[in-house]
Amino acid sequence: MRTAIALWFAASIAPPLFAQPSNPTTACAELTRLTLPNTTITLAQQVEAGAFVPPPGPTPPPRPDTPAPPQATVAPIYRELPAFCRVAATLRPSSDSDIKIEVWLPAAGWNGKFQAVGNGGWAGVISYGGARGLASALRSGYATASTDTGHTGTGDDSSFAMNHPEKLIDFGYRAVHEMTVQAKAIIAAYYGNAPRLSYWNGCSTGGRQGLMEAQRYPADFDGIIAGAPANYMTRLLAHSLWVGHATLKDPASYIPREKYPMVHSAVVNACDAQDGVKDGVLEDPARCTFDPKALQCGAIENGECLSAPQVEAVRTIYATAKNPRTGEKIFPGLAMGSELGWGALAGGPNAFAIADSNFKYVVFKNPHWDFKTFDFDRDIVAGEKAYSGAIDAIDPDLRPFFSRGGKLLMYHGWNDQLIAPENSIDYYTSVARAVGGVEKVSDSMRLFMAPGMGHCAGGEGPSTFDVVAALDTWIDLKRAPERIEASRLTKGVADRTRPLCPYPAVAQYKGSGSTDDAANFVCRVK
Repeated sequence: MRTAIALWFAASIAPPLFAQPSNPTTACAELTRLTLPNTTITLAQQVEAGAFVPPPGPTPPPRPDTPAPPQATVAPIYRELPAFCRVAATLRPSSDSDIKIEVWLPAAGWNGKFQAVGNGGWAGVISYGGARGLASALRSGYATASTDTGHTGTGDDSSFAMNHPEKLIDFGYRAVHEMTVQAKAIIAAYYGNAPRLSYWNGCSTGGRQGLMEAQRYPADFDGIIAGAPANYMTRLLAHSLWVGHATLKDPASYIPREKYPMVHSAVVNACDAQDGVKDGVLEDPARCTFDPKALQCGAIENGECLSAPQVEAVRTIYATAKNPRTGEKIFPGLAMGSELGWGALAGGPNAFAIADSNFKYVVFKNPHWDFKTFDFDRDIVAGEKAYSGAIDAIDPDLRPFFSRGGKLLMYHGWNDQLIAPENSIDYYTSVARAVGGVEKVSDSMRLFMAPGMGHCAGGEGPSTFDVVAALDTWIDLKRAPERIEASRLTKGVADRTRPLCPYPAVAQYKGSGSTDDAANFVCRVK
């Protein structure tokens, strides 16, 4: 077994290019003897092909941004896994830290690269399954790692951070960075070489984590995928209450979930043809000017129309949230087309749990706080002060990351029901300004808006696409993604494909051929 100094040296030097997949040079069990700063390795176990069973733990709520669906749903993913070395460790970079990580290492055929995967909500779990979990990365030949960010939970609850500032820092940024540093050392010890390339793959909280890495630790990753990032988290959580106030504060404004399809159909009927193709999906919802007053009831109210207070609630959901005193923008509104998913923020009976928990435990430290008392002037400031910059990843100056050759690939579904999609456009635009314009930023950063896609996945539009392959091709083969083909799956079968285009371009129909075939569309800036 090598000494700790030798292992550190091996992880630090520039590794050779890999012409062929690489295999281990050290036995998996030997990794328990590895000495790393602030780290205790608690498990180093060889797992045979198809034998992995997720350990018992908190069950995340059934939302598309959570890292691990119930086991019965994802069991086939685990049955298809190749043999691997599973390493678990606890990291304690502060006196109040208790960060759990896992590092999975292919027993054969390692592609020479590292893919770290992100979390959802308030985290609290290792991301084992799903499209952005350890299992998916391992199946593609990557060494991979995940962290619970320093606490155990279901993702909806921030009570772990109440009066624990170090745990808040761990969740905000430290856990991911520490995991990344130690995972690379473990990889080097197992294979005898550090990873040739390192990627981050996350959506929602995972998208925020990726942007935080690019901003705070530009040397950690060569490429970062940041889907639907919750990067302006203090403002995002306030916006969740903005939508909640619109429908839950006054009973007269409440919109029954049964009316969502009616509003959605009216929006689609009004704006679907604007992109030249009637397909039930808005290519660019920002161009839609539908007025919900068209749905206002006459003399008789029924399930096929909206009352006047409900019309105002719909307008509020679409509108940019603003400070009522200063008019300052707080956060963009949800896009037209997102109506079918409004239940999470607007459906009640209570406020969205991730946001409600934040203000109860982190901001006001009062478990009995009532979200209906939130003040969009005073309490915005209180929310930002509570974090002291530990949670928002909004710094637009990514020149340190880009100067190393780092690539940032963002994506966001236009029908996102939890994080307004224009938030990603706002961040992209701010970075472009900081580095000298859209033409300059396109060499290092691209944003892909996905029409009809919900939060991180799903929706009426094509929402299945290989963003990891796009990033890998960009970095390893020097081919920037000019378009990413996305598929809509119905009962597991692709019945529509469309190109996702680098913002500000959109997919435009050529005028002939099937509108369900991506080959008949081009990406153009309108």
